[in-house]
Amino acid sequence: MKDEYAIVLDFLKNGYPSQPRAYPVAQVIGETYLNLLEVVPREDVNLKSQQRVYVGEGKRDEIKSVTGRINSSKLTVTADTELTFAVEKIVENNEKRFVDFFTNSGPVTLKMHQLELIPTIGKKHLWQILEERKKGPFESFENIKNRVSLLPNPKKAIIRRILEELGGDQKWYVFTIPPRERDDRRW
Repeated sequence: MKDEYAIVLDFLKNGYPSQPRAYPVAQVIGETYLNLLEVVPREDVNLKSQQRVYVGEGKRDEIKSVTGRINSSKLTVTADTELTFAVEKIVENNEKRFVDFFTNSGPVTLKMHQLELIPTIGKKHLWQILEERKKGPFESFENIKNRVSLLPNPKKAIIRRILEELGGDQKWYVFTIPPRERDDRRW
């Protein structure tokens, strides 16, 4: 599951300090599958935080190669800081996708529903959401909030869940691909 576009989290013009041979590198997050990736930009390309870049197959204007997936523990301090802003941007730009999750999600086990994996959603909110979606699909985050009484901000809850998943160490992954033990495989 490869991302076509990504958002730049950090650009290291001179590479990592611990690199034996210095070459430019950037850390990015994919817009669709939320992969944390390390990429090598083309020569003479300077990337900026929050810049959208093409990382898919075929000709890439700014990116020379995708080195591979990285774990969140490998993020630079700057990339880690920018991650929240990038995830917010991805959720805002793809609101329908995340709202549809509230309409279409299902059970994870016999005793647990996917909605319960979202922070702030317990059994009471779960049953309210399930009842409301019988009346029709949710149309926006605002629509969810208006139809489910006392539900905290659903957009912020989704962002929080994505960040938790990107941090790894989750039993269930809803929005991201689980991190591998070792992320040294090349794309």
